[in-house]
Amino acid sequence: MFKTLKNDIDVVLERDPAARNRLEVFINYSGVHAIWNHRFAHWLWKKRLYFIARFISQVSRFITGIEIHPGAKIGQRLFIDHGMGVVIGETCEIGDNVTIFQGVTLGGTGKEKGKRHPTLEDDVLIATGAKVLGSMRIGKGARIGAGAVVLKEVPPNSTVVGIPGRVVIQDGVKVSHDLDHINLPDPISDKFKELEVEILELKKELTELKREKVN
Repeated sequence: MFKTLKNDIDVVLERDPAARNRLEVFINYSGVHAIWNHRFAHWLWKKRLYFIARFISQVSRFITGIEIHPGAKIGQRLFIDHGMGVVIGETCEIGDNVTIFQGVTLGGTGKEKGKRHPTLEDDVLIATGAKVLGSMRIGKGARIGAGAVVLKEVPPNSTVVGIPGRVVIQDGVKVSHDLDHINLPDPISDKFKELEVEILELKKELTELKREKVN
């Protein structure tokens, strides 16, 4: 247990340049507090003490602004940065070394029973405001861009942007765990640029055809 708690603190020091020391993280980081509260609530949930587990999760939500259902399964070294507005559903499964930013929802899509929330494999990063909805798998090393809405499975080592989320393959190269929130690829913009080039080529061909007709 103490090793797990230490890992929860150390991962903040590794990934957050604003974190100065363990004491500061221990006292001031709501993401760490939410994870610790969840670990206790999840232990109670597995003991079928559902009411008290839900009560603890609701108190934690009130204090931290982060809602994690006690049924969710969370691995080692999860980093929730800032965290306000994060929602993690009951049947979510989160692997090791995952990073989640504020405003992220790992939710369901309706009233279906059984597994209805996403599974995040190791080394996944979910950026600010992204929504991952439904029972699907987000592959190892995948990155979900800020504001994306993901409704389908994401292959490993890929980046998703847009609404609905579109996968941008990274040529088989493993994606760095750090995400540049500003310089994300934009497949929609790229498509418009391709269409613009095609239109210019068609205009050029049309002009040449008119000249030939005149001559």
